Order: sequence, then structure tokens, then C-alpha cells
Amino acid sequence: MDESEDAPKDFINLKSAKLSVDEVSELVVSPYCGAVSLFIGTTRNNFEGKKVIHLEYEAYTSMAETEIKKICRDVRQKWPSVKHIAVHHRLGVVPITEASVIIAVSSPHRAESLEAVMYCINTLKASVPIWKKEIYEDEYSWKENKECFWANSEK
Repeated sequence: MDESEDAPKDFINLKSAKLSVDEVSELVVSPYCGAVSLFIGTTRNNFEGKKVIHLEYEAYTSMAETEIKKICRDVRQKWPSVKHIAVHHRLGVVPITEASVIIAVSSPHRAESLEAVMYCINTLKASVPIWKKEIYEDEYSWKENKECFWANSEK
């Protein structure tokens, strides 16, 4: 296989179906890369002493996809050796222990893919219009990402 046949690709998917770690990681595998780094964000069963029943996510889908594409472009500028990037985010109800977000990045060496994955999740939380609602036993709360620039600029 000629490297031009394995051109860098971005795989962005916002969906209500359960996310698959295998599916996302397989998207970024390349014979030219020795590293695939993953971040999997899952629903935990507690927050500040409250029992979490599940999470619910909503998004401004077209804007969220545009913002994720910008993140991918930024990654490629910061780490030119990155080959493929996959960002899958679940919408709707996400039960305890299931994945809300899976990010995978491939590169020839581990340092670039690990740094790129961290950049992706931190930037996604700061700039992508996806909102999380935590459902507790007797109440709920819309959660604001601490990293979110537009929420913090009004304070």
C-alpha cells in the first residue's frame, strides 16, 4: 500500500446509539502508524455525593460537527505526523458505565497520539456545543463544563 492510499482522515459522528470502542479504534488504524491512543469518557454513578441514574446529552449537531472539524484541523497543525482522528459522541440517554465520548488518534509514535487525544477532549469540552444533563434519584442538573469558554466569559 502506497501511503497516499492511506490519506489522513477525520471520522466525526454524533449519534444516539451505543458507542463502540472497537469500531472507533479500528477507524484510525494505519499500517504507517505504531500508535493508536484512545480516550473513553464514561458515565459514572455519582457526582458530589449524589447518586447519578444516567446522563442525557443534547447538541446543536451541525455546529458541533463544525467545531470538531476545527479541532481536527488544529491537531494536524500541532502534530503533523497524526494520521487519522475519530471523535464519536453519544447523544440522548447514556446509562452508567457506558461511553459518552470516544476519541481515537493514530500516529507513527505514541507521544503525538497521546498529546493529540488530550488536546481533543479538552478542546471539545471547552468549545463544542454539546450539553449534559445529570439525572439523579430525585432531581436533575444541567452541567456546565468548567472548560467551556462561553459559559465562563459571562461571569
